[in-house]
Amino acid sequence: MTTETTIARTWWTRGRPFTLPELIADGVVHGIGIVVAVALGAVLLAFAGYETAPNELPALVLYVGSLLLVLGISLAFNLCPIASPAKRTLARLDQAAIFLFIAGTYTPFLVLLGATPSSIITGVLIWGSALTGMALKLFVPHRFGRGAIVLYLGIGWSGVFVFQALASHLPSAALWLLVAGGLCYSVGLIFHLWERLTFHNAVWHGFVVAGASLHLVAVLDCMVISRL
Repeated sequence: MTTETTIARTWWTRGRPFTLPELIADGVVHGIGIVVAVALGAVLLAFAGYETAPNELPALVLYVGSLLLVLGISLAFNLCPIASPAKRTLARLDQAAIFLFIAGTYTPFLVLLGATPSSIITGVLIWGSALTGMALKLFVPHRFGRGAIVLYLGIGWSGVFVFQALASHLPSAALWLLVAGGLCYSVGLIFHLWERLTFHNAVWHGFVVAGASLHLVAVLDCMVISRL
């Protein structure tokens, strides 16, 4: 039975509605992420396009676009009232956008490695898995459930297969920022699943913003700063 403190649990809602302070905190976290993404993303694209990485610009546009898309959709979904008819549609888009963002984040680094067998195979596996995950989340999200978390993590850490190649192509700072960002996402999942914790959603998204910011600085470092 639905009460003031509980709601029916479905694939797109949790067992309790978030309080107003929790929603405000979550909105602030998303807002910070969007501001960072717009500011650093604009610097990245401007310098890369005009000076340091014109050949990699399409991959960088895809990456920055996927970052802004996932943050924007996540903000809309999490702040959308539970009773709104748009909530379920936004849930599909939110969960699908995560797959696009993971693949989009890898793309600049794979482009940097060049057309080697390992980078091509890794790219095909990452994008193939991401597109499959997107299709499942868009069309049959109720049949996928938390198995998506395993796929998110699997795609996210698939870069270990080209770690040595990345280590030889990336500045050391960018490499360790890349690793640190991955750890942020992974640790943050603990809070994503810890639903009884007050503000757990805002904390989880804080780790997401931190991880995304670390990766954005890593891309900025290898595509712009190290080439100036």
